[in-house]
Amino acid sequence: MRIQSLLFTQGVDVTVTPKLMRDLDRIRCWNGQPLGTELRERIRREYARLGGAEEDLLALRKQQKLRLKKEPTTPAMEKIRLMQQLCGIAMKSSWVFVMELFGWRQFQNRREVAGALGLTPMPYQSGDSTHDQGISRAGNRKVRAMAIEIAWSWLRYQPQSRLSQWYQQRFGSAGGRMRRIGIVAMARRLMVDLWRFVEFGIVPEGARMKASGSSVSE
Repeated sequence: MRIQSLLFTQGVDVTVTPKLMRDLDRIRCWNGQPLGTELRERIRREYARLGGAEEDLLALRKQQKLRLKKEPTTPAMEKIRLMQQLCGIAMKSSWVFVMELFGWRQFQNRREVAGALGLTPMPYQSGDSTHDQGISRAGNRKVRAMAIEIAWSWLRYQPQSRLSQWYQQRFGSAGGRMRRIGIVAMARRLMVDLWRFVEFGIVPEGARMKASGSSVSE
């Protein structure tokens, strides 16, 4: 959080809470001096902005839930509801995946899915050697970012799935850079699995479904 970063520059390592904001004038820097007036005002502006963003997000979630009730039989709403049955997938991610991709585009194979996200490996050839130099990043940036975020969530909520076990075997003991590279590969595979799930009803191998009435926040 940006507020924590601002406080940390003054030697203050605390959790941002409403009480902290009320006591902001009493907080002391590493040298015992009070926080500067300009810094305190900046922190208050950041906190107010954060509060507004959270209110907007709550309003958006309310609108989305209302649409699910009003349009229960439309193909898009059915896909959103179906996707949320998987542990690790909730309103935020399922809405993005369906409304931005699966709700209106038709795919013939896994490469088309990866290509639409910009997650297709890009080959690099030098002399007699050929290897991947990264991903294309040519697709939907919003969905790509969400896919990578949900890949991390999948590791947490679906540890026994075949996909999570594949990641742990290949990248679990690797360093930070390789783990980040691995999560992109996992995101690509996960999106293909989700496409097969909402289009053909094929449950990702080893994936757990939520108990009736339960949910996971994203």
